Amino acid sequence: MPSLNKVMLIGNLGRDPEVRYMPDGSAVCSFSVATTERWKDKHTDQSQEQTEWHNIVVYRRLAVITAEYPGEG
Repeated sequence: MPSLNKVMLIGNLGRDPEVRYMPDGSAVCSFSVATTERWKDKHTDQSQEQTEWHNIVVYRRLAVITAEYPGEG
């Protein structure tokens, strides 16, 4: 039985979602999300920051909903 990993990304939308359609008519939507981690270095007492970009792809009905409501929620 395959395992399922669930991830919740809370960040900033990098660009508006782009929707396209497969030859069979099903929707595919892609967009990017930036998450930023901030911390203070224990040795230097300097503030540190690291941003990571995540490329997201959603399919079918969720793709259509995502394209209709960019930046919501």
